[in-house]
Amino acid sequence: MPMQIDFRPVILAGGSGTRFWPRSRRARAKQVLALDGERSMIQQTVERIKPLATLEKTWVITNEYLAHEIADQLRGIPAEQIIQEPVARNTAPACGLAAFLIERENPDAVLGILPSDHVIGDEPRFLKALQKGIALAAAGPNIVVLGIEPTRPETGYGYIETGDQTADGTALHVRRFTEKPNQIRAEEFVAAGNYYWNSGVFLWSARTLANAVREHLPETAPLLEEIAAAFGKPEFEGVFHRLYPRCENISVDYAVLEPRSAKGEHLSNLYCLPAEFSWNDLGSWASLYEYQMETRLRGDGDGNVAETEGHIALEASNNYVYSPNKFVALVGVENLVIVDTEDALLIAHRDHSQDVGKIVKELGISGHEDLI
Repeated sequence: MPMQIDFRPVILAGGSGTRFWPRSRRARAKQVLALDGERSMIQQTVERIKPLATLEKTWVITNEYLAHEIADQLRGIPAEQIIQEPVARNTAPACGLAAFLIERENPDAVLGILPSDHVIGDEPRFLKALQKGIALAAAGPNIVVLGIEPTRPETGYGYIETGDQTADGTALHVRRFTEKPNQIRAEEFVAAGNYYWNSGVFLWSARTLANAVREHLPETAPLLEEIAAAFGKPEFEGVFHRLYPRCENISVDYAVLEPRSAKGEHLSNLYCLPAEFSWNDLGSWASLYEYQMETRLRGDGDGNVAETEGHIALEASNNYVYSPNKFVALVGVENLVIVDTEDALLIAHRDHSQDVGKIVKELGISGHEDLI
């Protein structure tokens, strides 16, 4: 990457800690947990991009529940660059706020929007793709997304339909974004061969993103600009808490990318860089089980993944068990998720692991706030 490009990673680290309950909680969401190693997901994210950006150039958008833990895990990032949203407003206001903040300092800086909780294999290839995307984003008012070649008709991911290659062959024009299709459409996308999973990694200059927010979110943009203008001043927290809740609650995909792609692939300045690294967003206990089986981190001969003091499995298969302080015996069960913590025990069928969030809602309704 040319030295003159000012690259600023912006790590999105909100979340309510529901998908991996009971291990995750409001103040201990997925990104601050070590789900696949000794370091937390957000620590791995920051470590991964260190060759391209210093901690002093890195920003984190999070919430009041997670900010303290994140600051403790990511020492070296300036405290004022760990932004605490007063309320959750999805990714468009979060990305837009980062753009307006950084635009005031350097409108040509390239922002790398990075989820804080994804697993990426073959990091040298990831960095190479990121460098190509940074260069393309710096070359004009371009919006670049890293696309993942689909390995299955997954209905839990967004898809990118691509068109022609760019003139220099470095990227593909984007025709449209499609959020979480049904099974039939997902199968059609995979069979078509020109669809990629949306990795959630976006690259654009601060000016390009700020202008896109001004264009597509005309009521939210002035609020974010006023918040950014107060940054570093005594009144910042008051302005932030007063105005941010008035921002539109919408994802950056719906707010900016879909309207842009509707202009037509050669007019939208939207580009997809097909990635050659492995990727997993670990969206549920089932996906964590599948990831650990694929990478053979902890699977036994019967397809059981056990993070325990020890375990015995008799006529039991394809189960995920987390119980770090207990020995676990499995007899005649299959396809279960069993997660044992100090104050809660989850037992679910793997096919229903996406429904764990419903448990958290029920806990709130029934007054068990201590478990949330």
